[in-house]
Amino acid sequence: MIPHDYHIHTNFSCDCQASMSEMCRAALTANISEIGFTEHLDLHPLDPDRDFFRSDEWWQEITRCREQYQGILTIRAGIELSEPHQHINIIEKLYQSYPWDYSLGSLHWFGNEMIFDHASFTRPEKDVYEDYFIELQRMVDVGNFDILAHMDMVKRYGYEHYGKFDPFKYDTMIQSVLKTVADKNIALEVNTASLRRSINETSPSKQILEWFHAQGGQGITLGSDAHMPQDVGAGIERALAAVKASGFNSVASFSQRQQTAIPL
Repeated sequence: MIPHDYHIHTNFSCDCQASMSEMCRAALTANISEIGFTEHLDLHPLDPDRDFFRSDEWWQEITRCREQYQGILTIRAGIELSEPHQHINIIEKLYQSYPWDYSLGSLHWFGNEMIFDHASFTRPEKDVYEDYFIELQRMVDVGNFDILAHMDMVKRYGYEHYGKFDPFKYDTMIQSVLKTVADKNIALEVNTASLRRSINETSPSKQILEWFHAQGGQGITLGSDAHMPQDVGAGIERALAAVKASGFNSVASFSQRQQTAIPL
């Protein structure tokens, strides 16, 4: 049984064409009773989709879907914040404007290099990955988000240039990030989008989940990062198996930015 899918996009995100209602129906087809919509809030000055998100319209639509699917589907209001540590004032205003259930902290830019751009991976592997984890540390040091999304996402695109990612090469940096996340009681997302790519591995991997558990981390969420209805819930059972094998006996549920442990 899939406890939730907390990372779903709709056509309120720049890279998705599916409606919110389509994603709701897909969740029900996949026998998922709790989902969270998490549109991109892209704020980097060089991001071509900066300011795409239309918050007022989105809140009208999620309210309509909550009414339509009441009693059969729990719908959480989330937001995916790109580089939240660099846009503190904007994000604080957003938090105060709407009753969010949770926020995802995502790192899509490190410096002026975009993680989705193959040109960002022309430098030596060590330089790219270290720059990414340095920026990720800065992000978690500031915090002010509820869930760290796809923390080793850089490997999803680096795989095509450098081959399989070895977390042990960067274990000191990764362990430092994980300790900060655990100390701040930020939940760690297990994202399954990379299972649908040639790398075929969750983000983060089971090894990193084991390190998070050893650091005292507790909160875990699961997300398909679906941008199409057929991907809602995809790979989550596999991710859940890795979570259990890493020593966790619960996942985190969020409501009004409060975290609750749900036993597995």
